[in-house]
Amino acid sequence: MDIIEILKVIFFGIVEGITEWLPISSTGHMILVDEFVKLDVSKGFWDVFLVLIQLGAVLAVVVLDFRKLWPFHRKNPELPGNWNYMSGNPRLEKIQIFCDNHVYMSKIVLWLKILVSCVPAIIIGLPFNDWIEEHLNNYIVVAIMLIVYGLLFIVVERYNKTRRPAMTRLSEISFQTALLIGVFQLLAVIPGTSRSGATIVGGILIGMSRKLAAEYTFFLAIPTMAGASLLKLLKAGFAFSSTEVVYLLLGMAVAFVVSILAIKFLMSYIKKHDFQVFGWYRIVLGIVVLAYFIIKTLVIA
Repeated sequence: MDIIEILKVIFFGIVEGITEWLPISSTGHMILVDEFVKLDVSKGFWDVFLVLIQLGAVLAVVVLDFRKLWPFHRKNPELPGNWNYMSGNPRLEKIQIFCDNHVYMSKIVLWLKILVSCVPAIIIGLPFNDWIEEHLNNYIVVAIMLIVYGLLFIVVERYNKTRRPAMTRLSEISFQTALLIGVFQLLAVIPGTSRSGATIVGGILIGMSRKLAAEYTFFLAIPTMAGASLLKLLKAGFAFSSTEVVYLLLGMAVAFVVSILAIKFLMSYIKKHDFQVFGWYRIVLGIVVLAYFIIKTLVIA
C-alpha cells in the first residue's frame, strides 16, 4: 500500500472534517483540492469516497451530543411524567407507562422535527440528485454559489445586528419552523452552497440565535448525510477492494477526529462573533476557484 496515497487520504479527511461543519462549502474545497492532490482511484470510487467520509463527520455529532439526542433512559422515578392524564385504555396506558419509565418524550419530539426538516430534500432533492450531479457539479456553479452565499452571510448578519432572536432553545423550534429549515437545506443540493451554510442562514432569518441555528444544523446532518451515504453505497454495490476499504475507514476516522475539533471551535467562536468572516472567506474562495479554472481553460486552449 502506497504511503503517499495514505497521506492523501488523511489530507482529504482533514479537509472534509473542517469544511463540512464550517459554513464554507466542503464541495468547493474538494474541487479545488482534487485539482492539485489526486487520489489514485477510479472515478466511481472517488465519488463514493467523498460521500462516505462524511459518515465520520456525522459520528462526531453523535458522540459530542449523544446525551442531547439519545431518547431512552433507565427507569428514573424522579423524572416528571410525560402525560397530563392517562388515557383510560389499558393498552394505551401501558405505552404511556413505558414512555414515562424509559423515554424522554421531548427528545422524541426533537427527532420528529428533524425528520420533518428532511422531507423537502426527500421529496424534491432526491429525485433530481442525479441530474444535479451531472449538470451542476462544476466549478462555475460552485464558484458562483460560494460568492452568492458569502454575500448572503454578510447581508444577513448585518441585518441581524438590530434583531433579538425569537428562538434560543431547541424546545422553541416548532414543526413549521423545522419544515422551513428543511426548505433552506434543500437549497444546498446546488454544489457550492454548503448544507450547513444554507440552514444556518435560514435559521437566523427565521429568528433562531446563531448558536441554535448551528446546533440544529448539526443534528439535521445526521439523517441527511447518513441517508446520502447509504444511497451511494447501494449504487456502488458495496464492491470495494481491501485497499479501498482501508481508504474509506481511514478517511472516515480522520474526518471524525477533525470534525470534533471543528464543531467545538465553531460553537465556541459564535459565542462572541458572527458569521461575516465566513462570508468574506467564501467570496475570496469563489473568486479564486473561478479565476483558476478560467486561466487553466485559456492556457489549455
